[in-house]
Amino acid sequence: MLPLDKPKIVWEPLPGSQTLSLICPAQVILLHGSRGGGKSDAQLMRFRRHVGQGFGKYWRGVIFDREYKSLDDLVSKSTRWFPEFNDGAKFLASKADYRWVWPTGEELLFRVIKKPEDYWGYHGQEFPFIGHNELSKQPSEDLYDMMFSCNRSSYVPDKNDPNSPGEIPLITFSTTNPVGPGHNWIKRRFIQQSPPGAILKKYVNVFNPRTQKREDILKTQTHIFSSYRENRNLAPEYVAELEGITDENKRKAWLFGSWDVISGGMFDSVWRKDIHIVQPFEIPAGWKIDRSFDYGKSKPFSVGWWAESQGGDVLLPNGKLLRTIKGDLFRIAEWYGCEEGKSNKGLNLLATEIAEGIIERELSMGIHARVVPGPADNAIWNVDDGNSIAVNMAKPVYVDGIGMRGVSWVRSDKSKGSRKAGWEKIRQMLSNAIPDPITKTRKLPGLFVFNTCGHFIEQLPVLPRSEDDLDDIDTDCEDHIADEARYRILNSYTPVKSRTTVGL
Repeated sequence: MLPLDKPKIVWEPLPGSQTLSLICPAQVILLHGSRGGGKSDAQLMRFRRHVGQGFGKYWRGVIFDREYKSLDDLVSKSTRWFPEFNDGAKFLASKADYRWVWPTGEELLFRVIKKPEDYWGYHGQEFPFIGHNELSKQPSEDLYDMMFSCNRSSYVPDKNDPNSPGEIPLITFSTTNPVGPGHNWIKRRFIQQSPPGAILKKYVNVFNPRTQKREDILKTQTHIFSSYRENRNLAPEYVAELEGITDENKRKAWLFGSWDVISGGMFDSVWRKDIHIVQPFEIPAGWKIDRSFDYGKSKPFSVGWWAESQGGDVLLPNGKLLRTIKGDLFRIAEWYGCEEGKSNKGLNLLATEIAEGIIERELSMGIHARVVPGPADNAIWNVDDGNSIAVNMAKPVYVDGIGMRGVSWVRSDKSKGSRKAGWEKIRQMLSNAIPDPITKTRKLPGLFVFNTCGHFIEQLPVLPRSEDDLDDIDTDCEDHIADEARYRILNSYTPVKSRTTVGL
């Protein structure tokens, strides 16, 4: 008997993250980590493994990115592997098509989406497999969430057919590195929810059309860490390039896939959490307290409370003294009007409801009598139907049945060039807060934040620069807190010499 020919191995997953991501039973998968771990290959093969399994035209996939040049790299990788299977796969290269098709009916599309409105080009379509390439490029989770409505199939297995492939899998498979405009929402949605490789389970009670009754349906997600160390095909010269990165944050992100980094942003080079984040302390009687405001309804609003130092020492809860310079600015509290657990989703509160919430918070903090009006987005003075947000917020507010004066604001600086000037002044004040490494002294007013202001701490340090203008922030990202802080900084800060003080 002649020995049987061994089957040709076209592609074999590497031990570790590639293998795990191909066999993982979770419906929603995020494959993330360092560069060079083979994430793109795994994404393509997760789709390819279900080709020729009997689903035919029902097995459709799409991989999204924000730009074609990144999709071109994916296509290049797919053309390296897919023809080797000898199953008749054909790539249609025109931008109108830009997809793989198989004689058995399966197809894989490559598409660019940038904004939520792009969803409507896919509304009503069925894609059992949806991939997102470099998910952190998406500044918010809006598009990501909307595309789940397309992660479906009308395929119903024939229970009487012994050759039926069974239920068609519904998979959303995304790849990413830690840095990018979407860093925060991805970290919050995946990284902070469960350990790597653990499957997060959630039961949702829905009406099941197949059984015509309500049932608990299991939804699952996971995130899988990928390291360049797993990729035995990676050239050591590439690793040398990664290890040679001098920017410590970028090195941690690209070499180690760390999510505890800030890299490539507007403020990362001047942000020091060990210096800028301080314990809350009692605000001295002579210090000014005011508030700033960036309005939002469908998008989040942001209220920040600030204390401006008159100089001198303050006592921290740990018993240590914090020495301040006249003009030092402390963010002492905040109210970020965002839907819990969502990125860039507002609370849709009325202006009067926001005003009431502001006063309630000031009363609970014991600072209401000391707070003076600070700067707000000038758009709140725009008149619509004979009224404005500013006017509505200034109306009397009733708290526990007691009538109180409403909330007033002053206009922010919206002069020509003020936006970029504001970012630069924030950078300058963050830098001013860092003592000289030799003398341990500071000379100019700095910017600090209480450790209770979690949204500011989470968002501001990682705000990305605009690709079109490196002196500005990417306006697609969640920048409401940054705008609100900018109004306040521009309202008060002047880079003048002050007395020298020792350390922090």
